[in-house]
Amino acid sequence: MKFRSIKTKMLLWFTVVSTVTLFIFSFAFYYTLEQSIIAKVENELYNKAIFIKDNLNADIDKVLQSSILSSCDVAIIKDKTIVHKRGNIDYDSIKNFLLKKEAFFILDEEEVFNGLYKLKISGTYIVVVKRNIENKAENVEDTLWVLEPILLLILIFLASKLIDKILIPIKNITKTANEITVSDFSKTINQPKNDDEIKDLVDSFNGMIKRLKEGVQKIERFNNDVSHELKTPLTVIKGEVEITLDKLREPEEYIKSMKIIDEEAEQIKNIVDGLLLLSRYSKTNIRNSYVICSIDALLLKVVEKYNKALKNKNISLHVNKLENIITKINTVLLESIFSNLIDNAIKYTPKNKNIYISLYKDEKIHFFIKDEGIGVSKEKLPFLTDRFYRVDESRNKKIKGFGLGLSIVKNSVELFSGNLVIDSIEGKGTNVHVRL
Repeated sequence: MKFRSIKTKMLLWFTVVSTVTLFIFSFAFYYTLEQSIIAKVENELYNKAIFIKDNLNADIDKVLQSSILSSCDVAIIKDKTIVHKRGNIDYDSIKNFLLKKEAFFILDEEEVFNGLYKLKISGTYIVVVKRNIENKAENVEDTLWVLEPILLLILIFLASKLIDKILIPIKNITKTANEITVSDFSKTINQPKNDDEIKDLVDSFNGMIKRLKEGVQKIERFNNDVSHELKTPLTVIKGEVEITLDKLREPEEYIKSMKIIDEEAEQIKNIVDGLLLLSRYSKTNIRNSYVICSIDALLLKVVEKYNKALKNKNISLHVNKLENIITKINTVLLESIFSNLIDNAIKYTPKNKNIYISLYKDEKIHFFIKDEGIGVSKEKLPFLTDRFYRVDESRNKKIKGFGLGLSIVKNSVELFSGNLVIDSIEGKGTNVHVRL
C-alpha cells in the first residue's frame, strides 16, 4: 500500500527510525550499566584479595574475621585443600575455577548474581566470593521496556505537530494554487517568519505567480493590440476586395486595388512583427540569446539599409563618433533599437536637413541620435513610448507608421537594463540617448 500523504510517510519513517534508535540506545545503556556493575564488583573483590595477601603472615583467622571481608566468603587453598575459610564455601564448588586462566568470574547471572575472584601466590590460592549481588541493570531493563513505548508515543505526537507546522506553508501553496485562474493572479502566499527553505519555496512560488501574471498580461495586451490595430488595415483590405469584386473593372483599377491591399498587408506584417518582438523576450530569458557582436559594425549595417530613404529626402547623416565595441548582446533587439530610432529620425525630419549619430563606450555603451525634424511638444513627450501612440493624432498617411517603434526601443533598452532619454523641442528636432 502506498501512502499519498507526506505526513503519513514522514511519521512512518520517523516511527521506524525512532524505534530502532531507542532499541539501540536501550541495549547500549543496559550493556554499559551491566559492565559498570561487574567492573565495580571485580575491583571490590580484587581489593579484598589483596588485603588478605598482604596479611597472610599475620593471624589469618583474625584477618578473615575483619569487617572488610564481612560481605564475602573467603577460602585459602593449598594443595587442593582449604586451609582457612570464612563463610559457606567448599572446595568442590570452586575447584573448576582454579584451573582457568581468568581471575574473575560471574556466577548464576540473573536478577542477582555471585562474583568470584581468585588470586594465586606461590601455589596458594586466595578465593573471594560475593553472593547475591543485585543486578541493577536488570531493573533498568524492565523500566526501559515500560518507558520506551510511552516515550515513542510522545515522540510521534510531537513529530506529528512539528510536521503539521512545517506543512502549513505547503498547504497554503496548494490552496493558493487551486485559487489561481487565468483571470485572477491576485493571490500570493504570506511569507513565513523564519528565513529557511520554506521561505525560499514561498518566494519561488510568489515569483512564479508574478511571472505568470506578467505573461498573461502580455498575451492579453498582445491580443488587444492586435485586434485594435489590425482592424483598420483589414477593413481597408475587405473594402477593396468588395469594390473589386462588385463588377468588372479596367486593369488599372485592379492594379490600384492590389497595391492598396499589398500596402495594408505589409502594414499588418509590420504590426505583428513588432508585437511579437515586444513579447518574445523577458528579463529571465534575454541572456540566453546573447552572442558576441561588433556593435559598431551592426550600426553601420543598419545605416546602410536607410541610404535610399536618406537620398530620397536629401538628408545628410553625420557620424560624430564611432568606437569599435565588441561585446555579448542580443543582436535582434539591438538592431531593432538602431533601426527604429534611425527610421523615426528620417520620417520626421524634413528634406535637406541633418541627422547626427554617435556610438562609444565608457562604463556603459552610449548611442546618440539627433535630428532636425518636427520635434514634439512637452505635453506629448511622456507618451512617445506608449504602444500605438502617434503624435499625428489624425493618423494620416503622410508619415507611415503604426506607433510601435519607440515602444519596442524602450522595451529593448529595459531588457538590457539600460536607460532611454528623449529630449525634443517642437519645430527644432529631437535628441535620443540610449545607455546600455
